[in-house]
Formats: sequence, C-alpha cells, structure tokens
Amino acid sequence: MNLHWLTLLFLTLLLFSTLLRSWLNQRQIAQVAKHREQVPEAFASHVDLEAHQKAADYTIARANLNRWDILLDALVALIFTLGGGIDIVDRAWLALNLPSVWHGTLVVISVVLVMSAISLPMSLYRTFGIEARFGFNRTTVGLFIADLFKGLLLTLLLGGPLIFVILYLMQRAGELWWLYAWLVWTAFTLFITWAWPTWIAPLFNKFTPLSDEALRQRTENLLSRCGFSSRGVYVMDGSRRSVHGNAYFTGVGRNKRIVFFDSLIERLQGEEIEAVLAHELGHFRLHHVRSRLILSLGFGLGGLALLGALAAWPDFYRALGVQIPSPHAALLLFMLVLPTFTFFLTPISAWWSRKHEFEADEFAAQFSMRSRSHAPSWRAVPARSNTFDILASSARIHPPSDRRQQRSARRTTDGPSASAASTSARLVSDLEPGSSTRASTGARATGAGHTVSPALGRVCTHRG
Repeated sequence: MNLHWLTLLFLTLLLFSTLLRSWLNQRQIAQVAKHREQVPEAFASHVDLEAHQKAADYTIARANLNRWDILLDALVALIFTLGGGIDIVDRAWLALNLPSVWHGTLVVISVVLVMSAISLPMSLYRTFGIEARFGFNRTTVGLFIADLFKGLLLTLLLGGPLIFVILYLMQRAGELWWLYAWLVWTAFTLFITWAWPTWIAPLFNKFTPLSDEALRQRTENLLSRCGFSSRGVYVMDGSRRSVHGNAYFTGVGRNKRIVFFDSLIERLQGEEIEAVLAHELGHFRLHHVRSRLILSLGFGLGGLALLGALAAWPDFYRALGVQIPSPHAALLLFMLVLPTFTFFLTPISAWWSRKHEFEADEFAAQFSMRSRSHAPSWRAVPARSNTFDILASSARIHPPSDRRQQRSARRTTDGPSASAASTSARLVSDLEPGSSTRASTGARATGAGHTVSPALGRVCTHRG
C-alpha cells in the first residue's frame, strides 16, 4: 500500500523529533553525571559538594523520567491518529445520536480526558516518587486526588463551552469561521487571565495578605520604583504541596496581584525575596508578558487559518488515520500533530525566552535594593549548580545558572548593581522549572499542575 505524502512526512518528523529529544536528554544526563563529583567554579564559594551532588542526582532522576515522557508523547500521537483512536472514540458516542455539535464536543473532551489519564502515572511517580525521594514533596494522596477532580471540573466547565462554540462556528459560520473562532479564543484568554487570581487560583490554594510589615514595605517600595501597581501582595500556601518556592504576578489591568509562596518567605531574607520579585517585575515592565501574549494570539490566528484550510481537505483526514471527516476530527488532528510539525521552532522560541530572562536579570540589577547590599545570597537556598550541555540548553526556555552568573559578572563588575544581578540570576535560576528547588508541572502557581490545563496556567500567570 502506498502511503500518502502527508503520512510519510508526519511519521518522518515524529521519528526525527522523538530521536532528537531523546538524544538531547541523554546528553544532558551525561553532562550532569560527568560533573557530579566537583562543584563548578562559579558556585564553589557558596555550594558544598553534598548539595551539588543532590542537585545533580535530582536532575538526572527527572531526566530519566523524561525519557519515558518523550516516548509516551510519540505513542499517544500515533495511537490517536494513524492508530485510529479518534475514530474509536467518535464511534463510541454515535450510539447516543446527538446533534453534531454536542457529539463533537463530547468526542474532543473524551480524547482530552483519555490523554490526561494516560499521563497520570507519570505525574504520580514524579510527585510521590522523585519529589518525595529528594525531600521536596508535601502533597498527600488526598490532596492529589482533590486537585485532580478540581482540575477535571474546571476543564469541563471552562473548556467544554469553548470547544462547543468553536465547533459550532466551524459548522455554521462559513469560510471565515476561523476568524470568528480566533476572536472567541482571544476573549476567552483575556477573561481567564482576568479571573484567574480572584476566582480560579483560590480553588486550589489559600491566599492571605502579606502580614510581614517589613517585607510588605520593601515590596511596596520596589513596586513604586518599578512603576507597577497591583491589587495587593499575597502569600500562597504552596508549602502544602512542595517545599519549592517562587514569586509571581498574575492578572491584567487593575486586577493584578503579587504572590509569594510561603516556602519562599520561610527560606529567604527580605533583600533576596526582593531580588526575585524584581526579576519578575522586569518581565512586566519590559513588556515581555505583553509581547508573549501578542505572539501567542498571532500564532493562534495563523493556526486557526491553517486549520480552516486543512479541515476542507479530505486527504488531511485520510492521511492521518481518520475515516470519517468532521469538524471535531479536524480540531483533534490539528492539536495532536501540530507539535510535531512545529518542533523545529523550539530553539527559536527558547532563545527568545532566554533573552527575556537575561533582560529581566538586568532590570533586577537596576531596581533591586540588593544592589546596595553584599550579604550572602545563597543562604537557605538549595543550590542549582549543575553544568548543562550546550546543545541540550538550546531547547531550554531558561538560561543555565552558570551562564547567568557569568553574564551578570561581565555586565556588572564595574557597577554598583553587581550584587543584585548576581542575586537575581542565582535565585531566579534556582526557582525555575526543572531545577533542584522547584518542580515543573504545568500551572504550578495554582498548586495543581497535574490537573489544570497548562494552557490555562500559561495565560494566567507569569513566573520568570
């Protein structure tokens, strides 16, 4: 049987991206293991060998699990496309003889739920295996289950109506349905961003006004220097789930708020917390958040326009394993195969993100009071002292800690802000996804990274 050219292209790109991701992951494991027995020079003055080895072992453990994540991603894509998974779910709902839009909505939601169930064992092992083994996990089984059901409920209540409206437009709005769908998606994104801090995040975590008067005054002074206004400064009970800590801002317009993890406040001094927050505010003041949102919406418009063309092309379905063309099948196919076809853009988007991180470090050096102090910046912060492979780092959205250190040292050796730049680079790197002090699980700011759609988390919060 002759394969359609689109089938061959999809299989080729899927194989290439899977092998490349696996190879880069293995390079990173080898790089960290190679330097496990010696603390890198940039960290030697404030990281002991035991802490460095723990950081290395944690990174390797997560990378080993990532091997299976990579393979699972490819397997899921194959099962639901060429394996006929979409058709199987589609036929299962035909017995109810529902109107087409309702039927399509149930099919899309069902596929999303099945994919979430497939990834659940990985999330369980990551939380109760790796995180617990290294002493970072505080999530109980009961809390994990509660987060799971809250996340599923939010997916149904928020995602269900959105899917319904998009499928309705695909069937009834004519050739320009994709433009109307994009307007709906834009409105949905802005609404969720606005509602997240007040209505959604409190479903998962408790937020209380910052009671530490000295820290609150320090924070307000920083906000004033940065020209940033918010609806308040809050402390989140992130320690219920993990010892990892962070600070972030969320919301839009007058509904913005600053949030500190309670575990961050427990571990760091006021000037160190200020350095972390200054970095986060840098993303806001330098319009990184706005530019990322605009780019995301722009890609969304282009993606929906492309989907509009593909949905009207019969070979799009047949080449990717769907025997019954339909709007919901087109939407699911597009969601499943798009990451494979856009994988080559990863280094570009990662470079752009790393550029923003360096710029935020510079902003923190300029505005943080840390520039006037030279107190130790690593006290109570588990060190992230790993050496990262240069090729593997090309796909990372955050620069490795050692390179941030080197850059800040070159930039600030002649200026009074050297301490702030160093503090920001060290602390923020230490708090980033995949580090030894913070888990990377989707919308972690909600405390429910394994249950809430990562897309929701990305549009609702920014953490640097």
